[in-house]
Amino acid sequence: MTRVPGAGLVRHGQKRLVWQSREQPNPPAWTSRSFLRRWCQGLSYVTMDDLKRQAAACALEQVRDGMRIGLGTGSTARHFVELLGLRVAAGLTVVGVPTSEATRGDALRCAVPLTTLDEIDELDLTVDGADEIDGALHLIKGGGGALLREKIVAAASRRMIVIADASKWVTTLGQFPLPMEVIPFGLGATCRAIEKAFAQCGVSGQMAVRNSGAGVFVTDGGHWIVDAHLGRIDDPPRLARALSLIPGVVEHGLFIDLASSAVLASGEEIRVVERQRPKGD
Repeated sequence: MTRVPGAGLVRHGQKRLVWQSREQPNPPAWTSRSFLRRWCQGLSYVTMDDLKRQAAACALEQVRDGMRIGLGTGSTARHFVELLGLRVAAGLTVVGVPTSEATRGDALRCAVPLTTLDEIDELDLTVDGADEIDGALHLIKGGGGALLREKIVAAASRRMIVIADASKWVTTLGQFPLPMEVIPFGLGATCRAIEKAFAQCGVSGQMAVRNSGAGVFVTDGGHWIVDAHLGRIDDPPRLARALSLIPGVVEHGLFIDLASSAVLASGEEIRVVERQRPKGD
């Protein structure tokens, strides 16, 4: 294993881990020789599911005994829960807060102890996936329909690690439809208010109520989801603020300034990107 000076790069054979952070120019302790050896040995053949599990394994290296952990929802987060369960079986002591009923079921199956945000006041770490991630670590989330609980848990956490395959990294958010969790009552008025907010923020696109195949998709909170096909969101923070002012919008899938870092796995590398914080933050 070699470290390339000034590049934030750790290399092991033909595989590499890229560490991208101006605030912490050297890779942290969890990018150890033993971790990289295990990672590289696991990449003899690669599927999309393999990449998701590699990203989850990388995030798991930051879990410490006694932590209170937010457990994300979706296919990538499910890998993290399963790997965490193996660590718990080996003696790790943690408690988790699931972001959906589906994740609760996964955690119980994997024997991960659970708690709630009514019983604890803060989480040490949340690990979750994302549908899109941009260079500022702004996210689009909600493809799995759990965006409200995911945002509540992320906001209650000291740190949030986003895990994903490298295809989720984008220059500009918006190709993935933006989910908005809405109250069914007065949906027409809510959608008109959303369209007005879109126009004010310089975006436009078709909106559709999400369907589950057996009817309207209903979230764990009993709400509906409207997906907006915008194509491009040039100013995600502005749009997030505008949507948050609409009474019928319970929550939206723009996660602004919540992710601390992103772990992105491809067939050639695991890339870790840290969010750049404003001076004085």
